[in-house]
Formats: sequence, C-alpha cells, structure tokens
Amino acid sequence: MLAAVCARISPGDPLAGLDVTDVPEPSPPAGWEVVEVRAAALNHHDLFSLRGIGVSENGVPVVLGTDAAGVTADGTEVVIYAVLGNPAPGEDETLAADFHVLSERGVPGTLAQRVAAPSRNLVPKPAALSFAEAACLPTAYLTAYRMLFNRAALRPGQSVLIQGAGGGVSTAALLLGRAAGLVVYVTSRSEEKRARALELGAAGAFAPGSRLPTRVDAVLDSVGKATWDHSLKSLRTGGTVVVAGATSGPDPSADLARIFWRQLAVLGSSMGTFAEFQEMCAFLEQTGVKPLVDSEFPLADAHAAFRHLEEGAGFGKVVLLP
Repeated sequence: MLAAVCARISPGDPLAGLDVTDVPEPSPPAGWEVVEVRAAALNHHDLFSLRGIGVSENGVPVVLGTDAAGVTADGTEVVIYAVLGNPAPGEDETLAADFHVLSERGVPGTLAQRVAAPSRNLVPKPAALSFAEAACLPTAYLTAYRMLFNRAALRPGQSVLIQGAGGGVSTAALLLGRAAGLVVYVTSRSEEKRARALELGAAGAFAPGSRLPTRVDAVLDSVGKATWDHSLKSLRTGGTVVVAGATSGPDPSADLARIFWRQLAVLGSSMGTFAEFQEMCAFLEQTGVKPLVDSEFPLADAHAAFRHLEEGAGFGKVVLLP
C-alpha cells in the first residue's frame, strides 16, 4: 500500500527525508483494528519527525501521521484517537509514563491507505463532518480543546489571545473559543490571515507584539520564543499562558519578575485525554462547528502537501486523501 514515510532524518531540510512509497500492509496485534483511511491531516509533528525530533536514526523508516478518519472492516465510519500508551486506571493518558502517539516508537502512522489502531481508540465519526474535516480532530482540535477548557479553564465571556493565526491549533482554538462564547483575539504577521480571522469571529486581530484593547484572561502560545514576551505582557494579573509548542524556539527569556509579581500561571499542554476527545466531538455536533480545511492533496502528492505546510501560507488544516 502507498504511504508517506520518514525514510531519513534530515534536520536542515525535512522534506529530503520524506518518501512516498509502498509499505507492507498493517498487521494488527490483538485488540487492534485496520482502518481504511479516507483522509489524514498533516501536523507540524510530522515535520518535527522528519527533522529527527522524537524519532531516532534507528527508528526509521516509519510511516508518518497522527490524524486520520476512515472506515473499519464492518463499515463503521470512525476517527482515530492518536494517543497510545498504558495509563494506570483513571490516569490522564497524556501523563502516562509511556505516553506517545501514532508514528512514534516504531508504530506506523496514518499517512497511508490503511492504518492499524487500538479498537478502544476508534470513535464514531461525527455525522455532520466530512472525512477530511474529521481527520483534523485528533491533534489540532483536541490540543486546542484541552488548552482552552481544561488547562486555561476558560468560561463563556472570558477572553483569550491566540498567537499565530492560521495554523491548525490556532484556527481550531479560534473556532472552538467563539462557539463557547469566549472573546478571542489573535495575532499574525499576515494582513490576509488577520482579515480571515476577523471573518471567522475574532474580536480583534493584531500584528505580533501589538498592544491589545485589554489584558486577557489567558494566552495560547505554540510559537515560543518569538511571541513569549508579548504573551506575558498581554495577560491580566493572575492570568494564564498555556504552551503547546515552540515553533520559533524553546528558549525565550523567562521574565520571572513579571511572572511572580503579576502572579501569572504558565501551564504546558500536550494532546488530550480520550474523554476530552469524546467531549470535543460532542461539542462540535452540538454547536455545528466544522474544522477548517485549508487544502486537500492526493497521498501521492504528499511532498507538495508538506511543502505547503512548511511554508505556512495556508489557513487551517492540510489534508491528504489516500
């Protein structure tokens, strides 16, 4: 079967490590099922894997991808919860000692015609969503949902700043936040992306570093070094910044004086629990929110899809169609 594979580690040029090639059919262990993939979404996680972040030289080749929606052998339409591991009973899956996701630790990922996944990780696809829309849920939308409603614990009427409009997680946070009655501000270097965010319901869209009309209850930051100073300065006293990535670098000045003097909270966040995934799917069905798909590519054109993701020109998710 055809798949997009991390064939080589290539830190400086991640696409040089990407092959689109035939791989063996999935051979699921007990308790796993094969899903016929109808759509699979790309994430920066896939680019990080190609750069060797979370993947070692002895861990390649490996099929990339954490996100997919498809059909099981009995015809059930499903979306795959991507988190793997063996948490203790009642433990948050993302805190388990062996927490990992599809395409890590030698487990083949979703950018293929078929993928094996634990039966317990298969969730009925929300009926109102296309396969392409449903494929966006397991990483970006789950991450945004947890950041907003678990880690930041935001409630209707509160305010949030989302750094870096247009990316998968930031777009998800904008759509989910507006549907939940939050006042949402965004930043972007692109005037076009700022305008698009306003069309989607943002209360304000600003150039990076701009002063907001008011300090916010929370900031969602997956950019890192380039936005960290602005994130801290944009918070009200006692506010919270939730971090789920660092695409511009992981080592900003901590500004500890501002953090302790204004009693700010800094919280990390990674993916989400199975219960949160189910809650999010129900939230989408109840509110009518649909994930925003920027573009769709055939699996055979995975290089073009990855290039589009790497360039950051899109708004929303990039999806492969096997």
